[in-house]
Amino acid sequence: MKRGYKRLLIFDIIMIVLLFINSFFLGILSRYTTVIFLVFSLIAFKFLFGFEKDRHRYLKDVILEIVIFLFTFFILFYLLGLIIGFARTNYLSFYGIINFVLPVFLYVVLREIFRYMMLCKAEGNKLVTIVSIILFIILDITTALAHVDFASNVDVFKFIALSLLPAISSNIVLSYITKLVGYKPVIVYVLIVELYRYILPIIPNPNEYVTSVISFVLPVILGYRIYMFFKKDRDEDLARDYNKKHLISLFVPALIVTVLVYFTSGYFHYHAVAIASGSMSPNIHKGDVVIIEKIDKKFDKLKEGNILAFKKDKRIIVHRLVNIVKDNNKYYFYTKGDANKNEDDFIIKEDMVIGIVNHKIPFIGWPAVKLSGQ
Repeated sequence: MKRGYKRLLIFDIIMIVLLFINSFFLGILSRYTTVIFLVFSLIAFKFLFGFEKDRHRYLKDVILEIVIFLFTFFILFYLLGLIIGFARTNYLSFYGIINFVLPVFLYVVLREIFRYMMLCKAEGNKLVTIVSIILFIILDITTALAHVDFASNVDVFKFIALSLLPAISSNIVLSYITKLVGYKPVIVYVLIVELYRYILPIIPNPNEYVTSVISFVLPVILGYRIYMFFKKDRDEDLARDYNKKHLISLFVPALIVTVLVYFTSGYFHYHAVAIASGSMSPNIHKGDVVIIEKIDKKFDKLKEGNILAFKKDKRIIVHRLVNIVKDNNKYYFYTKGDANKNEDDFIIKEDMVIGIVNHKIPFIGWPAVKLSGQ
């Protein structure tokens, strides 16, 4: 082994040891301290090995390929959100930007530049490359590793599923792409994947295990696409024109999904809900979609006979309003399904009310009802 490779190995091993010491004994690496750690690591690396310039022939084409891939993913991801629900984010404030957006941005940029420099100096040496990938996997999981209770099987399983496996998948693929086309396309990909949850006001709300599967599978699919991209013979200009047309063609489905998210997320004035029971037949059938108009606490506008939408036990129920009682400036509502013989056996309080239903779209809610198992 060349002397330069031995020095790289020693450098990698020293960093791995430092990260393990932090995880098991110190626990000092947080958002900004990890950024500082990377800054000093880059300075030490430049002093010992120097830096390489990032020059690659297919740079723009690969970036466009990644953008198309992520555009397609987000269309599908938000369609999934129509079934699993959405969450609202609130990070675009001074506090959110400083504590979440900025440290993620700095961490990603510094990490990917560092990855590129390490892989360039490795010059394809398998041992150095593998150890470098291990280093970046440990760097990604070091914070999670510090909080794992290894005496708990559940804790260990969660760590493996939610942190370790996604880190392994991601770092292998990112290293592969970096070796082919440099750090810029990788930075574009990772920043979009990591920052969308802080920048977009509404995001799908999968459980943690669905999130771990997506985190594991997504980079694998991207790696395969980049592999196929380089496997094909191509004319640069024709390939770029094709990708641009492909990207433009995705705007129509993206617009449709945006409109659907607007109506189903529950964060706007109008809210669409698929009806999962026949309790309002024959006026509203199972599988119909109803449009709920929020009343924004204007309870005095509600009248008997209105179709009321309200939340009970985390479910949205749509029943007809049959009685309104006002006591000590508080409103209490009584409802009944049109197909039911008796009134509902519970009282609806103000904080349960969402709004009233004035419009329905027949049958289009059947896919959501079936997928939800109702």
